[in-house]
Amino acid sequence: MTLIIVGASDRRRLDDTVSAFVDAGFERIQELDGVRDGDLVLGVTDGAVELLREADRRGIKYLLVHDGEDDGQVGGTFDRAHHRIDAPRRRRELAQHLRSRKRPLVTCLAFGYKNGAPSDAAFVFDTRFLDNPYWVPELRPLSGRDPEVAQYVMRQPEAGRLLEDVQRMVRDLVPLYEQKGMMHVVVAFGCSGGRHRSVVLAKELAERLRQLDGIDVDFVTRDIE
Repeated sequence: MTLIIVGASDRRRLDDTVSAFVDAGFERIQELDGVRDGDLVLGVTDGAVELLREADRRGIKYLLVHDGEDDGQVGGTFDRAHHRIDAPRRRRELAQHLRSRKRPLVTCLAFGYKNGAPSDAAFVFDTRFLDNPYWVPELRPLSGRDPEVAQYVMRQPEAGRLLEDVQRMVRDLVPLYEQKGMMHVVVAFGCSGGRHRSVVLAKELAERLRQLDGIDVDFVTRDIE
């Protein structure tokens, strides 16, 4: 079963995003009590803080998608989103990507602690022990996707050691998750703003994991476009 919970900054975005999942083969449900086998999508409004708490209390596994701007709700769909989207193309791509899978999917996620840690990550690594490119004037406006920032982070020996340990851990443990029917594993790297250090490490891990057989790999930057 794959349950997608969708929140949005306005009703039009919510309807458009839910429709993208329905078009990709998901079945729309109206409440948590409708959860059953299959690929399901549930649209929610106003941050859905209480609904998310109820899903967590009941042990319901879900992926959280938010379309558009911040809903202003602490613990709401924007705050806790695994995926944030803002374009029709991204809606369609994500809907196709998140359908039930025959091979495990490892999502390498970069996030900023200022917006909260992802709640459903299997592994969360705090990268704030590394020197921060934000304090280098010429690197501040860039992101971890830029080569200059990647070089700054990766020339720190501690970054390489962390990646080697994480790569080994993921390689060894993902097959065990698969045996339990858990086909999506999120490996999250956090830094202060989710723009520099976490992005470099998540991107580098994704590139390394793509060399392994038997898994699919996704690279997501939650807090930057």
